[in-house]
Amino acid sequence: MNSFAATAAELRKTVTQCQPMLAELANLTTSDRPQPAKWSKKEILGHLLDSASNNHQRFVRAALQGNLVFPGYDQAPLVELQRFRSMEWKFLVEFWAAYNLFLAHVISALPADAATAMCAIGKNQPATLEWVAEDYVAHLKHHLNQILDTTFATSYGARA
Repeated sequence: MNSFAATAAELRKTVTQCQPMLAELANLTTSDRPQPAKWSKKEILGHLLDSASNNHQRFVRAALQGNLVFPGYDQAPLVELQRFRSMEWKFLVEFWAAYNLFLAHVISALPADAATAMCAIGKNQPATLEWVAEDYVAHLKHHLNQILDTTFATSYGARA
């Protein structure tokens, strides 16, 4: 199994395991911020939707064009702008799950030789597309742990 197939399988498994747990959370409580400067569960999930959108473009463009430079991501203003706290939790969960299952499909379709395409993202050190895909799943799991108040599957990928 190539690295993209393994990453896609891990993403698919994570979404399948977490979607029911996310769906159990109440709409009202997911809007609450634990502290004024901390994101609510809705804002964290919204941030993951933003991450999915940004990474979708990275995956397909780098696979088709090779080494690329991508803009950085100014997360706090983007989360604030999109007002995720005012959205219905059920919609956010369903959209998040559908988009990530689609991304699992996209990642599994990436050609193995695209794994070494270099991606420069904002001010970060350039990284291979393989690393970007693995880090995407690790980043997703990190934030799912925050939402679900758990230590769900932190061993995969580069982020803690």
